Amino acid sequence: MSKGEIQIYVACLAAYNNGILHGRWIDAQQDAWAVYDDIRAMLDASPIADAEEWAIHDYEGFEGVAIAEYEGIERVSELAAFIAEHGKLGAELFKHFDDIEGAQRALEDSYHGSFESLADYVQELTEDCTPIPDHLRFYIDWQAMARDAELSGDVFTIQTAFDEVHVFAGV
Repeated sequence: MSKGEIQIYVACLAAYNNGILHGRWIDAQQDAWAVYDDIRAMLDASPIADAEEWAIHDYEGFEGVAIAEYEGIERVSELAAFIAEHGKLGAELFKHFDDIEGAQRALEDSYHGSFESLADYVQELTEDCTPIPDHLRFYIDWQAMARDAELSGDVFTIQTAFDEVHVFAGV
């Protein structure tokens, strides 16, 4: 994702409480202090003198990750950077772990790659590790093996598209 595609709308609460809509879309991919500077500039431009309180009233580009009204800016900035780097997969991993560190660790230590299906991964892994005689090849149920691997906790998957399944070692 390019800069500016992941953003938050921050509203001035003093103006909001007086029936005035005043806020600004802010690039969330910036360093947290730069986001704070943009919030301060928005508050300084408020029609209500000495405005200090703000809240996140909208957001976009976070690939389905919910951002709370009073989410910490450090977390928003860190999450935006993670999603900018890893896209939908990063967002889904964050939702799985509810933690950027856990999501990053899974990418670094447990990621086995992207496949059209978990069955394709299981078949590739099995064929790489074990020679399968041609006369037995058609009797192997790759779907059942894939289901068993996931149910046992040996792997978990993140699906980011119809034919795109990311496979991770179970945690």
